[in-house]
Amino acid sequence: MKRALPFGLRSENLLSLGALVVLFVLSAIASPYFLQVQNLLNILKQVSYSGIIGLGMAFVIIGGGIDLSVGSMTAFIGAIAILVVNALGGGASAIAAAWGAALAIGILAGFFNGILITKGRVAPFIVTLGTMAMFRSLTLYIGNAGQFVSQSDLYGNMGMSSVLGIPTVVWVFFVLAFLLSGLLNRTRYGRYTCAVGSNEKVARYSAISVDWIRLFTYVLTGAMVAVTGVMLSSRLNSMNSSNGAVNFEMDAIAAVVIGGTPMTGGRGTIWGVVIGAIILGMINNMLNMLSVSAYLQGTVKGLVIIAAVFIQRGSAKAARA
Repeated sequence: MKRALPFGLRSENLLSLGALVVLFVLSAIASPYFLQVQNLLNILKQVSYSGIIGLGMAFVIIGGGIDLSVGSMTAFIGAIAILVVNALGGGASAIAAAWGAALAIGILAGFFNGILITKGRVAPFIVTLGTMAMFRSLTLYIGNAGQFVSQSDLYGNMGMSSVLGIPTVVWVFFVLAFLLSGLLNRTRYGRYTCAVGSNEKVARYSAISVDWIRLFTYVLTGAMVAVTGVMLSSRLNSMNSSNGAVNFEMDAIAAVVIGGTPMTGGRGTIWGVVIGAIILGMINNMLNMLSVSAYLQGTVKGLVIIAAVFIQRGSAKAARA
């Protein structure tokens, strides 16, 4: 049995931590601007949006599923939040209503994904591929393939706010990571999620409600998408219907995998997702500082994901040996 480390980390996260340290040193050597406080805060801010989604995605993947719809869902929820704010006058009550609407839509969207997977017995990849197209299509239709723009300065200020000099979205990311780490490591639900992802048949024989456990992972992810949708649209004070939150599903899945969670499910850590998200952010930051074309950054990200999967497989074989 692998010994637990502080903050809910496990021994499989040591490789990710090592990669983070090495990357940090290399980035500091590569550019004199890397260690500037504003640059480090910018990295954390950039990764927090997809990282929040990754926190929910970790539960889905640990439970043996996948969710490809989160990017399109983010754009859809962000667009609805802006419409609510504009319709209600843009004041504090309008922003509260936008938060409520976003969370309700996110939870319902996650429930829709989950119920099709658990009760409809359709593969998660197929369901969420379909809903990815649906949410993007609805966003394009409602916005007439244009831009949703907030008319509220207060809404925009919320997205650009900071606490003690640290952007609010970063605080939200780490607070949610702390709470969800507790949910995964210290509750029956967290243990059951790992059991379902490890061996569904054994979990059923152990009287675990597999469908309910798996359904809730998608509902939880929908809630995390709602948080990102509001935070992202308020930061931009707008949401583009065609490319808003594009590739967020890739970033979220990458953060989970790089953080040490295998795609086969059954185990993983929330703080590993945080580490994975920061690694991705540092890679993008270093590529920008080295003036590498933005069009090649997706190639690098894809190679990192593939490498992480190969390393995990090698580690698993070594552990069995």
